[in-house]
Amino acid sequence: MQKLVCFLALVWCASALPQYRPRPNIPIPGPSGGRVIAIIKQQQDVNVDGSYQWSYETENGIQAEERGALKAGSPDPILEAQGSYSYTADDGTPIQVQYISNENGFQPQGSHLPTPPPIPAAILKSLEYNAAHPEEDDGGVPRPGRLG
Repeated sequence: MQKLVCFLALVWCASALPQYRPRPNIPIPGPSGGRVIAIIKQQQDVNVDGSYQWSYETENGIQAEERGALKAGSPDPILEAQGSYSYTADDGTPIQVQYISNENGFQPQGSHLPTPPPIPAAILKSLEYNAAHPEEDDGGVPRPGRLG
């Protein structure tokens, strides 16, 4: 009887194990979900001195190029790069950007980029006055006994 109970317990445990059930193959969508765009032209050149140049063009009209080198005469290594890229926006507008990147940061230029509003006349007049009268600069710290 004890052997029968052990045998039935073993059968019960074996049948309680999770069964192998293969999942159906479900295709995983790609990052774009659209068609793959071919690269028509691609060029990369890296020189021994650290300078480089690359460019590419795709079949849907995207173009990009950049060249860069370490800036000579600076105590710290500074990479100066300049390049451009262009593409057509979703609304059909051609977008073209030229840029320089150096110790002053990334500086893009393009007709589609927003520009800052002009400086108001009163502030411009104040800035001109401050530049013309540096002796009156208190460094932003109020001085006791000085009015104005």
